Amino acid sequence: MNKSEVHAELLRKRNEVFARANRLHNDVQVRNEPYSADFAEQAVELENLDVLFQLDASSRADLRAINNAIERLETGAYGICTHCAKPIAPARLHALPYADTCIDCAAQQE
Repeated sequence: MNKSEVHAELLRKRNEVFARANRLHNDVQVRNEPYSADFAEQAVELENLDVLFQLDASSRADLRAINNAIERLETGAYGICTHCAKPIAPARLHALPYADTCIDCAAQQE
């Protein structure tokens, strides 16, 4: 992909993740009904809420990564691993356009 195609893909992905993050944020912040009076049901509701919090945090982390990728694209650093400064494989960037590390450095981080 050329620079403009990458930029368009990153913007598309950012809009998609932003919409998901907003839906999750609204689900977490706006609760129209009270918690169940049943203790077991409350536990399930709180577990579900915890999952929503985690998904919300993950979406926001993805947004930061996408914004960072857009910045790297604009400065000419896109496609270069932020850890080892080697090129990131095109297949990795195609699969995860906002990747900031090569596959080897990503594996070491996990």
